[in-house]
Amino acid sequence: MRLFAAVLPPESAIAELREAVAALPRDKGLRWTGEAGWHFTLAFMGEVEDRLLPELYERLGRAAAHTAPFPLRLHGSGHFGNRALWTGAAGSLDGMRMLAERADAAARRAGVPMDQHRRYTPHLTLARGTHAHVDLHPHLSALAAFEGTPWEVTELHLVRSNLPTSGIPGEQPRYEVVRSWPLTG
Repeated sequence: MRLFAAVLPPESAIAELREAVAALPRDKGLRWTGEAGWHFTLAFMGEVEDRLLPELYERLGRAAAHTAPFPLRLHGSGHFGNRALWTGAAGSLDGMRMLAERADAAARRAGVPMDQHRRYTPHLTLARGTHAHVDLHPHLSALAAFEGTPWEVTELHLVRSNLPTSGIPGEQPRYEVVRSWPLTG
């Protein structure tokens, strides 16, 4: 099963972002992420063998138990080259990074082969570039001043990603929460 650990924004934050994104120009060089894909990935695990799940669940539960709830809000814009347009986070970024570190460590200790570790950049992907020459600047400028209403992050989620299988252009992955743990640290 293809898994990742995530923070899921509440519906109120999604509604604010929906309004901001609706005002953005539509560029044919971008493939927009559906709202179901609006999440903060903390640790991407890829395909995880079923035999590792009990240990992974236990270790993610411990990671959540050692992390206190923290404030967060959607904030501004950013990009990774011409590959991705995103909105970022503000608030307790130290709390978010700590939760990401703990989720990554939990997966590693459970035996999940993880990619090379790098510093966590909190971001929620809004669109992906379909070619190298897409101009993200109008979108970045339009979202630069975006400030969402703060909310409290109270849970760590393990999410399953079901990749498109129909072959229909534009089909989006489907996401389902497998397990959630309260932050109680």
